[in-house]
Amino acid sequence: MDAMEDGGPVGQRHIRFEPDDKPPAALTVGMGLQFAVLTIAGIVLTPAIVIRAADGSDSYLTWAVFAAAFVSGVSTILQSVRFGRIGAGYVLLMGTSGAFIAVCVTALVEGGPGLLAVLVVASSLFQFLLAARLSLFRRLVTPVVAGTVLMLIAVTVMPLIFDMVSASPEDSSDWSAPTSALVTILLVVAIALKSSGGLRLWAPVIGVLAGSIAAAAFGLYEFDQVADAPWVGVPDGGWPGFELSFDSAFWSLLPAFVLVTIIGAVETIGDSVAIQRVSWRKPRAVDYRVVQGAVAADGTGNLLSGLAGTVPNTTYSTSVSITELTGVAARRVGVAIGVIFVMLAFLPKFLALVLAIPDAVVAAYVTVLMALLFVVGMKIVSEEAADYRKGLIAGVAFWLGVGFQNNLIFPEYLEGFAGGFLENGMTSGGLVAIVLTLFTEATQSRRHRLRTNLAPPELPRIQEFLNAFATRHGWGKSMSQRLDAVAEETLATLLDAEQAGEASTDRSLRVTASKQDGRAVLEFVAAARGENIEDRLAVLDEPTADRPVERDVSLRLLQHYATSVLHQQYHELEIVTVHVNPPAKSPPAGELAEK
Repeated sequence: MDAMEDGGPVGQRHIRFEPDDKPPAALTVGMGLQFAVLTIAGIVLTPAIVIRAADGSDSYLTWAVFAAAFVSGVSTILQSVRFGRIGAGYVLLMGTSGAFIAVCVTALVEGGPGLLAVLVVASSLFQFLLAARLSLFRRLVTPVVAGTVLMLIAVTVMPLIFDMVSASPEDSSDWSAPTSALVTILLVVAIALKSSGGLRLWAPVIGVLAGSIAAAAFGLYEFDQVADAPWVGVPDGGWPGFELSFDSAFWSLLPAFVLVTIIGAVETIGDSVAIQRVSWRKPRAVDYRVVQGAVAADGTGNLLSGLAGTVPNTTYSTSVSITELTGVAARRVGVAIGVIFVMLAFLPKFLALVLAIPDAVVAAYVTVLMALLFVVGMKIVSEEAADYRKGLIAGVAFWLGVGFQNNLIFPEYLEGFAGGFLENGMTSGGLVAIVLTLFTEATQSRRHRLRTNLAPPELPRIQEFLNAFATRHGWGKSMSQRLDAVAEETLATLLDAEQAGEASTDRSLRVTASKQDGRAVLEFVAAARGENIEDRLAVLDEPTADRPVERDVSLRLLQHYATSVLHQQYHELEIVTVHVNPPAKSPPAGELAEK
């Protein structure tokens, strides 16, 4: 009898509907409504924060909110259904990105909505480049870089938010804004800390609703704005057009937009990896072709946001938590969410209910979000900081970013430098993290490369290359034999998997060997194909699996010789990375005799 746990086989998750399943229509619509209600406030409030902080017009605010809801709906559908290489094929909600708040406010102040639109369109093109060549950027766009910038986003945005919290409107009580903000933040935090399950997901909605009621008691909630809004329609004359002068403001802000766009892509990469892990009953290896599709859909959403003249969007990590909580991962639910977003965009009265929320309440809500964003970045960095090099990169980059943000680092020399590029802590800190990462990669032990074909006759040549590598680093014969065995079993596994599908054809192969922390790291890079080695390795641990024994031999030998095996599949190529520890040295015969 198979081992059972919580009513199911060990290693299986309690997923009611996998991505390919077709749940009942009532469940699909109900889940779509739940997801949409939980996230629409964030989608609407982010552009409201940006435009209010930049003193934008009401007509532009109305348009930006409409466009944000519409684009979020379209891009959520795109993520779910997957058109070609665009889209993940999973339930990944898309919505406006809080990471862009600081740079979008600056763009609106410097050049208005037209400049913002052009910057968003231009920066989105880099996201398509990243999606198409994700494998080339895997050593540069690292979790340490992403985590550091996420922490610095909170540092950059919070001064704006605190100004909104403390500012009481004219002709109102001095206690109006502080009281409204306090009610909001206390309820959100209290519910999040003390509740679990469904109620915790509703904490932001409950907190904002309570804060709005408190604000209404002080006369801060604008009921007239809601009453004047039509039930159905499209905003009149709000599209801002494009500012195509490409002046100094554009060129000084473009690097910041590109950096935040890349960081948003890193967040999407993390979300698309996580959603794959929680959407299937039996664990699967991460498919990086899905990740590429998610990043491409994210880029499409940003492109549409720029064309529409609103704040860029990104994937929402709540997609992962809600999917894990409900056990419903069917992509039909993602389509339903997107359709509901689009429908809400054409309901101005509903959007006006959200837009009428006072600044103090919005700022209190965003304070919690920024705090969580900071913690997410901190967790990402802490997971990588076991390597002191990565910890040093994060620490130096973060504190330099804080120093630049507060004009504490040689302000007399750097003020106005490169159009004020370094005065933004997120941009300067992120740049420091990238430069230090590049330096670390460039100064690592030299990587030795061999270009050949993925074919059996090439094995002796690969083994000769690895023997020379082992000799160069002072490893003995036993390590050379171990590397030979790893190369043989990896090559046999790749060839066996290929022949299991289509007819075998020679593919180019690049073998890279390097020494890292005392161990050998071998990287086999070949043109892409279908089956994932990690999935097959996982199958070996299932005692009742029905599989050909002859296909197991190479994999079992590879498991025996290697410390770890990572198989990453992209659209353009696949990469198998194998870590091999040197064999433990036996003590001299004399020492053994003494013992």
